[in-house]
Amino acid sequence: MLDKEFQKIWNGNEKQKIPKSKDPLKMRLIQAQYKVRSMISRLDAYIARMQERDRSLFERVVEAQMSKDYTRAAMYANEVAEIRKITKQLLTTQIALEQVSLRLETITELGDVYVNLIPVMGVISELKTTLKGVMPELSIELAELGDGLQEVVIEAGEFGGVSAAGVASSPEARKILDEASMVAEQRMKEQFPELPASGIVQNQKT
Repeated sequence: MLDKEFQKIWNGNEKQKIPKSKDPLKMRLIQAQYKVRSMISRLDAYIARMQERDRSLFERVVEAQMSKDYTRAAMYANEVAEIRKITKQLLTTQIALEQVSLRLETITELGDVYVNLIPVMGVISELKTTLKGVMPELSIELAELGDGLQEVVIEAGEFGGVSAAGVASSPEARKILDEASMVAEQRMKEQFPELPASGIVQNQKT
């Protein structure tokens, strides 16, 4: 339940001491939700393309194996392994962002900003780093999203008299990321067939 004073800054009816943004806190969280959902949708499309590429290369591995062309089979298998490594990273990111989206919805409804946004920022910070070499454009967007949410946390912390130091560090953030990785691993097993025995390569394991 929001007290009357915080409700003013939450809905934008109170002049803030440090006006980092003209938008009220609630509106900025709604905008953040939209951005996260957009990222999830784009990741879904990208993962689908990676799956199609994997399927095509997998068929080539099988064909090469049947032709006893083991050198070519190993080459394709290496490429499949790399695609699956990237796909797992993308799946982990997508699942973690789904958790972020749910958390932002909860914060928007309940208004408990400071406590609930800290793990969200930790997750975004980790994902931003992970995606630098995979989807640089999404990494940049995550960095911008994290900066915007940090402003919200700082303003909420200043209002409540709480220090905003170390907001990006949270055991709960690590828990969210670990769970996302486990779910991604399970989905990989369900959606991607195992490579033929002699086509398996060492770097397939991530």
